[in-house]
Amino acid sequence: MVKVTFYEKPGCINNSKQKRLLIDAGYELECKNLLTEKWSKQALLKFFNCMPVTMWFNTSAPDIKSGQLDPSSLSEDVALALMIEEPILIRRPLMCMGDEYRVGFETELVNQWLGLTDITGKEDLQNCSKKLVQSCSSSGVRISEIIRSE
Repeated sequence: MVKVTFYEKPGCINNSKQKRLLIDAGYELECKNLLTEKWSKQALLKFFNCMPVTMWFNTSAPDIKSGQLDPSSLSEDVALALMIEEPILIRRPLMCMGDEYRVGFETELVNQWLGLTDITGKEDLQNCSKKLVQSCSSSGVRISEIIRSE
């Protein structure tokens, strides 16, 4: 059985569906809490590889949905600093199999990587369907304060 490390937000409906698909396809999952993991810039960059900074972000994060934070205006260093401070900003799931790292659960890309042909054309498993209204970060630190300190 092939092992996949799966960084999730516990309680996320889509992460639960994604994990079920992987388990049903015969993968062994090592699930980790994306929100409590001690992230470093180097660790996150393994997942983001050559992706543009805007693709690193969880578009359902409260500060992004509210318009308080615009990922397209951020440098790589500022984006990473924000994600280390507020992991809810990290696009999920983060997945690792051996020395291969992936972010997000776009069905076509996951199919190519892991061969999960039974998920093509099914519901959107990447984007959260919940509507969030919260605009402060979970640590109480305003995102604008983090940006100014960089």
